[in-house]
Amino acid sequence: MSSKKKLLERSRLYIIVDKKVSGSKSILNIVRKIKDLNPGIIQLRDKESKKEVILKEAYALRKLLLKGKTIFIVNDYIDIAKVVESDGIHLGQSDLPLTIARKLLGKDKIIGVSCHNLNQAIQAQKQGADYISIGPIFPTPIKPEHRDVGLKLIQMVSKMIHIPFFVIGGINQRNLSKVLSSGTKRVAICRGICEVKDVTFTLKKISQILH
Repeated sequence: MSSKKKLLERSRLYIIVDKKVSGSKSILNIVRKIKDLNPGIIQLRDKESKKEVILKEAYALRKLLLKGKTIFIVNDYIDIAKVVESDGIHLGQSDLPLTIARKLLGKDKIIGVSCHNLNQAIQAQKQGADYISIGPIFPTPIKPEHRDVGLKLIQMVSKMIHIPFFVIGGINQRNLSKVLSSGTKRVAICRGICEVKDVTFTLKKISQILH
């Protein structure tokens, strides 16, 4: 097992820095402020910019995170993930099949998959995903096409899924304790970090609740 996959096993907080959600804020500045707090994973998600812009962002983030203990994941774009040598990639249900991504990236890279129900989670695990995200737990404007799945799904997933899974969707500092009480120990947060005024203060509070 690679060192980053060992780190994945210990990771409890997954931060998604999203270009659209961040708005006028610089993704690079957000990551610069939180990287020393050692969130387990940081994912770059940019579904709006041209590829050359995303490639430039990915290079900059890779450089920032290279010497730390944070896993760097690129969303969707396997070509960018390969070029910048990210630690792995995150795939949606309609993206490149996991089996092909594994052939292209190799066994040491981390591959995660978005899942919205128990069957998708079981399938991703069966195909060799290193982790999954499960949600959206609460309604979120980031994924308007998906209905919120609620907290009960966490209990079912925890019984059937043996790889790390991160609960995602509308999670923030205010509702985190409620999410954790439902049976999960790992969460993924996007708006709860990207939209707040003081990302450092917020991340410290989230980390306190998690640990």
